[in-house]
Amino acid sequence: MGWTTEATGVGKTGEGLYTVKEEVMAKEDKITIDVFKVVARSIAESDNLTIMLNHLTQLLSAALEIKGCSIFVLNLEAEELELLASFGLSTNYLSKGPLKADKSVGCTLRGEAVIIPDISRSDRLQYPEVAVQEGVAAIVSMPIFFLQEVIGVLRLYHHEPWDISDQDVDSLMILGENIGLAMMFARLFNTVRTITEAVGELPPEFNRLLEIKSHPSE
Repeated sequence: MGWTTEATGVGKTGEGLYTVKEEVMAKEDKITIDVFKVVARSIAESDNLTIMLNHLTQLLSAALEIKGCSIFVLNLEAEELELLASFGLSTNYLSKGPLKADKSVGCTLRGEAVIIPDISRSDRLQYPEVAVQEGVAAIVSMPIFFLQEVIGVLRLYHHEPWDISDQDVDSLMILGENIGLAMMFARLFNTVRTITEAVGELPPEFNRLLEIKSHPSE
């Protein structure tokens, strides 16, 4: 299955989700059902967000045979993308400067999966010179959703021009939703754990009171 859209074409990948592509593409699928199962399992079986996301970036880089991968969370107040996890990228590249939400492949924040098969032919990057120095030749930027709102970005980097398949784009869009759920679950879990630890540090009489409140006499 290939794309025939032109440089500014838009292809619909699902209800309300669109993919921006910059040239004709056709490529074998890399994300098989077995790869998807491994990735999904790594998300479901971890309650440590940092460990899970770092593991995920490694899995995706290996499965897609690409240079690296990074995951960002959207900081609404600063209107910037904040790095949560990465694999395969140098410290120099990761510390190149703040990623402004509206300048760093900005269409991603509108729920669009942006595919840049050759960065030398694109003006979408905020730091194109640093990307060239890093050896990045292509970038795929996927939105991370929670309740249909973009809360972060999954970004994949290739060391050569990249013809990603339509099916892999669809798989990554679904993966973005799963990552969003995992991120919010981890936040909720950590909040509950913090509350539990705080309650555990209360004087014994308060703990007894809470126990009575939870199990009233019949």
